[in-house]
Amino acid sequence: MKTVLMLLALCAASLHAQAPKVAGDPLAPLSFLVGTWTANTQGNAGAAASGSYSFNLELGNHVLARHSSTADCKGPADYDCGHHDLLYVYAEGRALKAIFFDNEGHVIHYDVTVPEPNTAVFVSDAAAAGPLFRLIYVLKGGVMSGKFQTEPPGRTEWESYLEWSGSKK
Repeated sequence: MKTVLMLLALCAASLHAQAPKVAGDPLAPLSFLVGTWTANTQGNAGAAASGSYSFNLELGNHVLARHSSTADCKGPADYDCGHHDLLYVYAEGRALKAIFFDNEGHVIHYDVTVPEPNTAVFVSDAAAAGPLFRLIYVLKGGVMSGKFQTEPPGRTEWESYLEWSGSKK
């Protein structure tokens, strides 16, 4: 009898270890972002640029990574025409989070929401000193449009710093 109980316990443990995970994919609502996109950008102070960015699932589909680069650019002397950045989106518990890095040394932590299908909104941590930042992506009719906005301290309205649109390559 003791042997039968041990075998049942081993079989149950083996079946439990092989059971598929039922939890949903927290990054699935952002799947509309996946791919390589062209971007024609208009910035403040007459800046304009074109380039591309790509969103790819990485690290066993646990991270959505955006890589971007600028190809053609014109703007005021202080506008960074050699801009490159990385954005990593990940699940933290039930929440979506992101972290942004660029070649100018900026680091921004975001909370990410999907208020409706094909729309993603990234809002920086309000506890951080300085302005708030908001990044919005909207896919409509095959065109991805986006905005990078700031809300300076003491203000309650978002101001667009960059806006872009483009299609999937």
